[in-house]
Amino acid sequence: MSELATTTPAIVATDVTRTYELDGVSVPALRGVSLTVEPGDYVAIVGTSGSGKSTLMHLLGGLDRPTSGTLLIGGRDVGALSPNELAELRNTTIGFVFQSFHLLARTTAQDNVGLPLVYRGAGRRERRERAAAMLERVGLAHRIGHRPNQLSGGEQQRVAIARALVTGPSLLLADEPTGNLDSATGQSILALLESLNAEGVAVVLVTHDRDVAARAHRQIRMKDGLIAS
Repeated sequence: MSELATTTPAIVATDVTRTYELDGVSVPALRGVSLTVEPGDYVAIVGTSGSGKSTLMHLLGGLDRPTSGTLLIGGRDVGALSPNELAELRNTTIGFVFQSFHLLARTTAQDNVGLPLVYRGAGRRERRERAAAMLERVGLAHRIGHRPNQLSGGEQQRVAIARALVTGPSLLLADEPTGNLDSATGQSILALLESLNAEGVAVVLVTHDRDVAARAHRQIRMKDGLIAS
């Protein structure tokens, strides 16, 4: 599925810090984190609120830059990229799945899924064909023309996963992907993520749910802006 060579690590973070300036006070959110996410890895990042796990997720997704240290995404140094280059790297390398789905309310499932391809310059026909194929992949071929308010929570999350996958990313970042779902629906979403991982997509998910974290190949526990274990 991935359009990227599978030999380059998806992520290499070396002594990464992130400090925020709040009312003239420096607040360290990450205090020197090093980790590598290999192709096909399946990692759960766990920790209490304020541990730094969400800050780390933003950095791994190229949504923010480190204050210091080195962060390579798909072999490219985030610190050396222009804003446009970083946006292109996100679009070609990373798929995002959020707890609250972030779907466009007045847009069909098919057009929601095709949205990332707009930024690629793909034509309408290509967007619709690729979106339809991804919706079929996540078991929603029969819901292709439905809008979010016509879908259950689990179906909306599947649409969001299809949207994350439509660009052929090598890395899928999922922030509390089962947080708004009942346990049975959450289990089906995790099973879907695991099947994608088995196809070679690296999966990194943030969760506070121990049962969800236990299904990953390895767990990274955050505490006070550091990797605790």
